[in-house]
Amino acid sequence: MKFTKMHGIGNDYAYVNCFEEKVGKPSELARKISDRHFGVGGDGLILIMPSKVADCRMRMFNADGSEAEMCGNGIRCVAKYAYEHGIARKEEMSIETGAGVLRLKLFRKGDVIEKVRVNMGAARLAPAEIPVNLPGEKIINAPLRILDREFRITCVSMGNPHCVIFIDDVRKFPVEKYGPPIETHAIFPKRTNVEFVQIVNKREVIQRTWERGAGETLACGTGASAVCVAGALNGLTERAILNHLPGGDLELEWAQDGTVFMTGPCVEVFEGEWKL
Repeated sequence: MKFTKMHGIGNDYAYVNCFEEKVGKPSELARKISDRHFGVGGDGLILIMPSKVADCRMRMFNADGSEAEMCGNGIRCVAKYAYEHGIARKEEMSIETGAGVLRLKLFRKGDVIEKVRVNMGAARLAPAEIPVNLPGEKIINAPLRILDREFRITCVSMGNPHCVIFIDDVRKFPVEKYGPPIETHAIFPKRTNVEFVQIVNKREVIQRTWERGAGETLACGTGASAVCVAGALNGLTERAILNHLPGGDLELEWAQDGTVFMTGPCVEVFEGEWKL
């Protein structure tokens, strides 16, 4: 089976062109191929598939084999692959995901796609849509006791669940200590991604992510989108921000109609063949 290793600011996946390849057990393959010692290594597996409603379809599996609804960094790489490999030779593209059909604008240099702007859709704030089992119409700056401390959480769905926590010094924060018990807390029936965020100023933040099913990752596009929304809801940031993640920077905007736009780079690393 042929695959392509790609990343969006360090959020890396093995991509398989299912227009040409067949993948019978994607959850099992995701676990094996993601292993950084005995496999290719990565945050998961992404399948690029035919779609009846868009230019192509993306299925995304975390490193633990669980399937997720969407991946913001991953979908930029899908768009790059689709353009450069002739699946959809378009600078404006639609991709079907578990969170619906998303529209993207591709920025190219010659025949190489260097950057993609994704219409991430509308942020969902109702607890049942995230989902999170807490009372109220929205979960903004709500208390949550984890281990030895109390956090203030803001919950947002970008097609997948996010719990955003603002802290003073994100670089020194023990993400690996608090990320897992928040991810698996009983109030999150589908588990959750967790974003720990430091405010630099009204238009700039620093983010680290504990990603559901993958652990700490260098970047999370849906998480960065959720942070943009959460920052504005808490009055900490403007609706347009630059987000610094360990793997690189993303530009985010929460438009007045509720839609979130994310812009960032996408890189193809290498091609290989996996022996099934």
